Amino acid sequence: MSNFKSKFIVFVFLLSASFSSFGHQLSTSYLTLKSESEKPQNLLGKWQVEVKDLEQVIDFDINNDGNITWQEVTLQQSAISQFIKRVLTITQKERQCIVSSQGPLKLDSHFNLPYLDIPILVNCQSTGAFAIKYDAFFDFDSNHKSLISINNTSFVYDITDSEGFVGVDQVTAYSTAVEYLYQGILHIWMGLDHILFLIALLLTCVLIREQNKWLASPSKVQILKQTAWIVTAFTIAHSITLTATAMGIIAPSSKWVEIGIAISVVVAALNNIWPVVIRLGWVTFGFGLLHGMGFAGVLGELGLSNEYQLLSVLTFNLGVEIGQLAILAVTLPLLILAREFNWYQRWLMPAGSLVIAIIATQWTIERF
Repeated sequence: MSNFKSKFIVFVFLLSASFSSFGHQLSTSYLTLKSESEKPQNLLGKWQVEVKDLEQVIDFDINNDGNITWQEVTLQQSAISQFIKRVLTITQKERQCIVSSQGPLKLDSHFNLPYLDIPILVNCQSTGAFAIKYDAFFDFDSNHKSLISINNTSFVYDITDSEGFVGVDQVTAYSTAVEYLYQGILHIWMGLDHILFLIALLLTCVLIREQNKWLASPSKVQILKQTAWIVTAFTIAHSITLTATAMGIIAPSSKWVEIGIAISVVVAALNNIWPVVIRLGWVTFGFGLLHGMGFAGVLGELGLSNEYQLLSVLTFNLGVEIGQLAILAVTLPLLILAREFNWYQRWLMPAGSLVIAIIATQWTIERF
């Protein structure tokens, strides 16, 4: 087999693997509950579930014609209510609360995916802390997660941690900081668009441009300086807009923010192949402002602590930075090693950039 064919197969493999990882969307539901003002022992709220996930456990297609109508969904409200009682258990002082679904169903969306908005009522005997057990969809999707918010205190439930004790009357600054720090780390790792944007920038941080060619940078110190400048610009920019958006100072359209983020990934990737901007600091800063609004959208899904709003924003942002540095710590040393090889400059960097551009182009089209 020729050397060219071998490299082409590697490229196709990378392309296929990237699309495969993109095609597997993380399954996430959102349960939001708040105490009633007149009856604080009761919790009112909603459970937002991706329609695709519910289809796995409830047959909405009653007439078997291959199409699901809104009427067919509403006719299954009783089945939805029974499913909720089966997978969500809330107890208080060792007494089981009554979990029910009352009120009309609604349609919503998260990240451009259709979600069913289901009203939830939890009736308990008294006020105090809750023990929550969540067991939905794990049978067919071990990666499923639920973001559960009780009186603006948020927790993540997954297959490895599906039970928790929520002392909603004992929220402290420390517990708030730890929870939102964890959420920040988690969501930079879940945000594939943010990760690919960062990687697209890093791919050429280990190279220099001379005579219209990419060459290995001879100085590790220069590589570290360039990387530090780009990461700092990205950090400062997204910290500004994350804080401003989360605190309600600005209110950008989530649709156009998500489109802008996808376009930023396309531009960063294509700029590696056909360089227009060599010094990426200010470009990174500009796109970082968009990414900060995107992070704020995720933080908005979690909700802010009523008592510690600013602390929630700051520790979430710190978590994003820690997650970002972890990605950098893994990726940059590998790129520094790979830069010395001719195949990195000629094949891997352009092919990787092209794969990223193709994926981000698909995101851009889907988000319109």
